[in-house]
Amino acid sequence: MIKTRLTELVGIKYPIIQAGMGPFPVTSLCIAASNAGCLGLCSTFGTTSRKSNPVVFEDFCKQAHAELSDDDVTIFKKMFMRIYNETNEGTVFGANVMVSAEVRENAMNVMAAIKEVRKDPAVAERFKVLVTTAGDPVPWAGFVKEQGMIWMHVFPGVRTAARCKKAGVQVLIASGHEGGFHTAWQPVHSMTLLPDIVEKFSDENTLVCGTGGYCDAKSLAAALAMGADGVQMGTRFLATEESDFCDLWKKLVLDCGDGGTLIARGFVGPARWLRTPAAQKHAYNTAKDAPGSYVGVPDDFTKIPMDLLIAERTGVAATYNGDAENAMAGAGECAQRITDLPSCGDMVKRIAEEAEEIICGLKSKYIC
Repeated sequence: MIKTRLTELVGIKYPIIQAGMGPFPVTSLCIAASNAGCLGLCSTFGTTSRKSNPVVFEDFCKQAHAELSDDDVTIFKKMFMRIYNETNEGTVFGANVMVSAEVRENAMNVMAAIKEVRKDPAVAERFKVLVTTAGDPVPWAGFVKEQGMIWMHVFPGVRTAARCKKAGVQVLIASGHEGGFHTAWQPVHSMTLLPDIVEKFSDENTLVCGTGGYCDAKSLAAALAMGADGVQMGTRFLATEESDFCDLWKKLVLDCGDGGTLIARGFVGPARWLRTPAAQKHAYNTAKDAPGSYVGVPDDFTKIPMDLLIAERTGVAATYNGDAENAMAGAGECAQRITDLPSCGDMVKRIAEEAEEIICGLKSKYIC
């Protein structure tokens, strides 16, 4: 069995993190991933869709076992407690929180809910990981220190990694351009980004994990060979039996062929979408109306044409409603390598066992 600093720090069986994948609900997936021996993460961004995309909000509440009339903090508390109650004794889970300036109010509500439920020592013992993303980690250092949680941050480049070190983040999750949905302005891929972050920032107090393109034993073994302590997987977990994502979304992943994704405007900056007719049209309009998404210049969110923001919401709603003609669904480049819908338990066990075989077999395959 592969043991790394990540498995030791968090107390998990496998060096694999299940990505939060907000704003969509992944509550059931978080439970399944945690019970499978990974670090399961829940999403906390779905409440921002209360008015803008009701179909997403309704599904988020359903998976959280919350009422549509509940306030945001109550929804989060119910979601955290559902995960705690349905995960096995001794398992660990965490929350994925977007902390960009545009969604600061939502992040504050999440933190308030975390603080409330962790007043119970039994909950705090297992709900012990906070993963921040899509923003500056420094302003949240005080909260994490007060709560005593294990802190991870997802980022796309060296500059933010330096901010993570300054803030005291314990696990740096380097996000390569292959990743699904929310992606980086600059197309720096995992093969370049991960070893660069390991070389510059990994030390006795700081762990490094990779995300973006990791979906099987080969990619896990490659990350470990580059010095990582583990990997975070999103699209691979999306396409599982227990995943909260709708059937059409999973089918689009399974049907993804060579070059089956594209970059276009997303909720926060650019996003990687599966190549559907609606997504192709959206990519054309993005290039025309928000060219910064393609040349690495972050555009002013307040100046993005409303038609682009409405199009993505409409496309996601169409996916939820089973409307393949108008569907838009995010996924990573590794979707073209995913061909099945296994259970989380079977998938994780297979990946871990095969990765161990790869690592152990390298010495016999090559002259050392």
